[in-house]
Amino acid sequence: MSEILFGQSYYLRFDPKLWDAMQPYPPLGTLYAASYLRSLGHDVALFDAMLAPSDEEWARALSREKPRFAVIYDDSFNYLSKMCLLRMRQAAFRMIAMARARNCTVIVAGSDPTDRWPEYLSHGADYVLVGEGEITLGELIGHLTRRDDAPLEEIQGLAFRDSHGQLVRTPRRPDLKQLDSLPFPAWDLVDVQRYRDIWRRRHGYYSMNAVTSRGCPFHCNWCAKPIWGQRYNVRSPENVVAELKWLKSTYHPDHLWFADDILGLKPGWMQRFADLIEQEDARIPFKSLHRVDLLLVGDTVEALRRAGARTVWVGAESGSQKILDAMDKGTTVEQIYEASRRLHAAGIEVGFFLQFGYPGETREDIERTLQMVRDCRPDDIGVSVSYPLPGTKFYEMVRLQLGEKQNWIDSDDLDLLYQGPFSTQFYRQLHVVLHKEFRMLQAGDALRATVSSLVRRLPLPLNRRTTIFPRHATGSQPLDSPGGQRRSSGAIPRPSSPLFPTARKLAAALSYALTLPYERWRLERLARLPRHGNGQPAPTFAGDPATRSAPAAE
Repeated sequence: MSEILFGQSYYLRFDPKLWDAMQPYPPLGTLYAASYLRSLGHDVALFDAMLAPSDEEWARALSREKPRFAVIYDDSFNYLSKMCLLRMRQAAFRMIAMARARNCTVIVAGSDPTDRWPEYLSHGADYVLVGEGEITLGELIGHLTRRDDAPLEEIQGLAFRDSHGQLVRTPRRPDLKQLDSLPFPAWDLVDVQRYRDIWRRRHGYYSMNAVTSRGCPFHCNWCAKPIWGQRYNVRSPENVVAELKWLKSTYHPDHLWFADDILGLKPGWMQRFADLIEQEDARIPFKSLHRVDLLLVGDTVEALRRAGARTVWVGAESGSQKILDAMDKGTTVEQIYEASRRLHAAGIEVGFFLQFGYPGETREDIERTLQMVRDCRPDDIGVSVSYPLPGTKFYEMVRLQLGEKQNWIDSDDLDLLYQGPFSTQFYRQLHVVLHKEFRMLQAGDALRATVSSLVRRLPLPLNRRTTIFPRHATGSQPLDSPGGQRRSSGAIPRPSSPLFPTARKLAAALSYALTLPYERWRLERLARLPRHGNGQPAPTFAGDPATRSAPAAE
């Protein structure tokens, strides 16, 4: 039995694409809140929805723990939670009802509750934490347990119903600036072995998540920031490295995901971080998110390499400068190319986040984005369409075009919720075409690299023929060359034999090459259909049965 049962409403099982990918991370924001409440002397337990087969597991956890307080605290560091998906909102409402049925006081927190706090209260939540939640939650629990005598109306960042049933929202709480004052996340509440087994069985390594900062000060006008707004606060490099040493010695991860919106934004932070990583022998290969313009400042890429960066994801968004400017992105296409070149030259993998469907985008703009992918050859891509969320300039631009459906069902929805340049079906098909072309290019690059490696093993002078297998246009070296190793010291092991991946990659490349012409033909047909939005079904054209259902995204 526990006084407080923490949970969250993001169920990986309810997101088919990501369940299939199976790269689960525990709810880091929830672990921070649980650790903070425990530091105040409260008895806490965790229900981890990430791997739960259904929300009935929450009911069982409630019956087992019999908590006084049920806290549904969504992970604001995970972009999946910040997307405010309909299936997860519905799961949260069911979780609220289950907790109320057991006479728990129900408290909810997260991006969607912050945006829609009246709706969560109407579905039975007793209190909603609006914005950053740890301090507010501590004060609220203190009030409810009579440890503190401050009136409810004086607790900042809180929404509730008063004794007359009227909705009340208190003033916003200032963000926590001294992040080092927070205890490390409560990893002991997590079934770490279960996560480790899943990762190693599916991917051959074990990845954990961490965060070094909160918020983002930049102004991309489609980016929703209900928790921290434009504010940005950061932990000290010393504090982060101390956590990495603890994680490394306690849980032995092979890899980390830094879930920051932007890692190392503060000037000099990344360099100091790299120095301490080397001094303390705390290096763990990691992936992280960055802006291309900041990657070009000083020796940032070299500091990332020294710190252990294995993969850097950037918000490339578009290969059209017109679209980047319309988004208030503050970056240039040239910076995307140069950042990719520098990262590849340093042996760091590059991931591109790409976004289509922004108002004003033309076929020419789309082609510029496709060409950017061909030229830069990122190691991975994430493709989406513009998604209007409350609180953004983009949302206000298209608000009058929105219909009844204003959120995606799951992360693979890709429904154009407003009157975009083309139809939803067009963008879903574009997703298919881009991924097939991208995987075909990857397979070709891998095949050339493998053949080059095999040829170099031949007796001289035969191995001089390696010059006929050039690397791609970014100028980076082959994967098997000393300067082209896309991995840091202590990197994640991968299969060493070139024969199996060559056969598999060759088969994949042939499959993509054979099917791409048809997929491109379908894209051209869909481009000529009337545009639509408001979450309505896409129109179809006669004679193509493939348009009767959305293609499965890769």
